[in-house]
Amino acid sequence: MKIRVQSIHFKADEKLLTFIQEKADKLDHFFDQIISGDVYLKLENVGDEENKITEIKLSVPGATIFAKEQCKSFEEATDLAVESIRKQINKHKEKLQSHVSEYKATLNSSE
Repeated sequence: MKIRVQSIHFKADEKLLTFIQEKADKLDHFFDQIISGDVYLKLENVGDEENKITEIKLSVPGATIFAKEQCKSFEEATDLAVESIRKQINKHKEKLQSHVSEYKATLNSSE
């Protein structure tokens, strides 16, 4: 899966972009129907150490999955956001499977 990475208020280095792409590629193992993905990296101008924000938005058939995390580093925020996305993907898959099984049950009962 190819994702678009946008860094806001700074220039992201190649190492960070590669890290994010590798993490996003792992999501394909959980759900192979991901249409597209966007990652937004933001630096907030606050005195707090946890000023790095990663937002991930995935388009999948029937839904848009979104996660936002704020941490001390972009790598840590990306890890947490990807884990949140993974959980949401699993819920989405369960929902799709229940709809399919309900549809099959409806077809079998009408025959």
